Amino acid sequence: MEFAVEATGLSKYFGDVHAVEAIDLRLRPGEIYGFLGLNGAGKTTTIRLLLGMLKPTRGSVRLLGEPVGPHGRGPWKRVGHLVESPTAYPELTVRENLELARRLQARVEPAATSRVIELLGLGAYERRKAATLSSGNLQRLGLARALLHGPDLLLLDEPANGLDPAGVVEVRELLASLARQHGVTVFMSSHILTEVDRLANRIGIIHRGRMLEELDTAKLEMLRAPHLDVQARDLNAARLALEGAGYAVSATEQSTSLRLAEARAIQAPDEVARILVNARQPPTRLAVEQEDLEQHFLRLTGSGPASIQSPDLLRNSL
Repeated sequence: MEFAVEATGLSKYFGDVHAVEAIDLRLRPGEIYGFLGLNGAGKTTTIRLLLGMLKPTRGSVRLLGEPVGPHGRGPWKRVGHLVESPTAYPELTVRENLELARRLQARVEPAATSRVIELLGLGAYERRKAATLSSGNLQRLGLARALLHGPDLLLLDEPANGLDPAGVVEVRELLASLARQHGVTVFMSSHILTEVDRLANRIGIIHRGRMLEELDTAKLEMLRAPHLDVQARDLNAARLALEGAGYAVSATEQSTSLRLAEARAIQAPDEVARILVNARQPPTRLAVEQEDLEQHFLRLTGSGPASIQSPDLLRNSL
């Protein structure tokens, strides 16, 4: 098996609404893949398509080497999932909910129920009815059910929803351990960008149903690294001058500035300025920058504070 998840040209239309458009995914076993997008970007629809909960308008899906198709076809005994809000039988206790789920799974040993209760820190709540659980503990119950049968692949929609900061860290460490020690593949959507940045080996950014960008480990490291941003009236001439002085120069994605990642450029930008002035290409901007995943995401999707109306504007419109 080369890929744990393989989606080709995956598309889903609801009438004139193109919820997902031509998504390609390739996840190798043991990989943690973060799937980022604004609300309504198509994250949950994509997960439902991967799980066979929705029939794609176009495209195909293979999970763990098996095609996903009609009539429940797929390797579901090896797949755990949590989609949107977790559900449970409200009048059953935590243990009863998990025990019922265990019995519905073929060949899952009785000890699995106690194991996942301990794994998700639900021991103090195992005799409580699901209806009385906080949103965080209900989320833990949903994750416990997804892990009950020891899956090889986890498809998780916002796995940290409702969890307090300590719970978020616990889930992050649990998923990292499952991938690192047991080779479990994790595909997770999330709006907590810092957690995805810490956990994921690769990140896909979806916007309005389309995949905008995939960031692998090398791209993530480059994104996190500080660099000297250089702007000049003639970028080509400035680049030649800097390369002639022995600097490794790359252009930004928008080709509006030059990027120098070497320590000597970051530590001594005045030397870079001197080289450019002597070459008659004085910099119009020279700044050390370090963009994190959140800034990159907001810039790529065109969202952020600038897209939110000010209170004064809202008051004037009333």
